[in-house]
Amino acid sequence: MAKVELKQPVVKEIAELFDGAESAVLVDYRGLTVEQDTQLRKQLRDAGVTYKVYKNTMIRFASKGTPFEALDDDLNGPTALAVSKTDATAPARILAEFGKKVPALEIKSGVVEGTYYDANGMQAVATIPSREILLGRLFGSMQSPIANLARVLNQIAEKESGVSAEA
Repeated sequence: MAKVELKQPVVKEIAELFDGAESAVLVDYRGLTVEQDTQLRKQLRDAGVTYKVYKNTMIRFASKGTPFEALDDDLNGPTALAVSKTDATAPARILAEFGKKVPALEIKSGVVEGTYYDANGMQAVATIPSREILLGRLFGSMQSPIANLARVLNQIAEKESGVSAEA
């Protein structure tokens, strides 16, 4: 079997990862111990993020013609790929948090919702809370004025019922 035919399933696997992905982050994992790598993989898996080490050339072939093609310049040295199809900020958030505890892990770059970010940009993306937290904050802020209005209306109703009872 030719080498190209052997590599085709791997390229297809990466292309399927990119298909419909919200974000993809490249990291340099040199210096991580097996235990640290296992912890990182568990955290990413729990968040629904696919994390795998691929050859840079395979990622290049799979990203052709996609927004993830912007990552090509950063595909050098040992590279791991973290991809999320559900939460655009999850890979960056988890990797950045893990990188604080384990400085050997370095975020190279990433693409979030079709936009390329370098390492500094990915650090900024990592500070964005998850979708669930943002929705919770939104609903909390929407609920507050409604609760205040209900309280005021209740006070008005109590005051009017107290006035009409005396009259």
